[in-house]
Amino acid sequence: MCGRFASSSRPEDIVEVFGVEQWDPAETIAPSWNVAPTDPAYAVLDRVPRGGTAPVRQLRVLRWGLVPAWARSPEGAVKMINARADTVHEKPAYRQAFASRRCLLPVDGYYEWQSATAAGRRAGKQPYFVSRADGGPLALAGLYEFWRDRALPPDHPDAWRVTCTVVTTEAEPLLAPIHERMPLFLDPGAFDAWLDPALDDPRALRALLVPPPPGALRVHPVGEAVGSIRNNRPELVRELTDEDRTTLF
Repeated sequence: MCGRFASSSRPEDIVEVFGVEQWDPAETIAPSWNVAPTDPAYAVLDRVPRGGTAPVRQLRVLRWGLVPAWARSPEGAVKMINARADTVHEKPAYRQAFASRRCLLPVDGYYEWQSATAAGRRAGKQPYFVSRADGGPLALAGLYEFWRDRALPPDHPDAWRVTCTVVTTEAEPLLAPIHERMPLFLDPGAFDAWLDPALDDPRALRALLVPPPPGALRVHPVGEAVGSIRNNRPELVRELTDEDRTTLF
């Protein structure tokens, strides 16, 4: 699964790496090394702009935790941060977004927790940070959705909420000892097809739900400070040393 991630890239760099054509500099969020459910996050998506006729690649800020268009309230967003790749095409909450509203979430990496044991007893959970081995951004496959607050007039600035979820798949061998699932990430060669809103054939879309071959990722243990959303600093992704391990465990 994916319950926290780090996102510190400058929007200008995301624009360049992902070939973004439209971005409003006013829609900028601060770097975060501890993005939690319902937090804002950058997303790359292809969408026909108002008054346009063809999709344009855009950089947008979305809320993490998908709220289906038919939901009565946004309260369930915190429970919908992940969507399983094997059922995303059929689950009522995700199938419409899977058909035409797919996005990429460019992140530095994500955190995963593994149960730890010390001296034969439970010693809490050890967090790990997973990132690309080459140091590039990790492009997580995501879905996005629009939700309207019917209690507000349609022209109210808070009437619409745009939210997203991360698609997950079975963990590759490197990560399986930590957790059985991982976010589905894509290589650049798959970006265009995944983002294409005109591609709505379920069979073709499901064929895209294949992660790159093993070997692209790096994983290392990090400190327990990431467990608190109050902590947000670059040091959260720092690899634990042997001395740190001795002190902690």
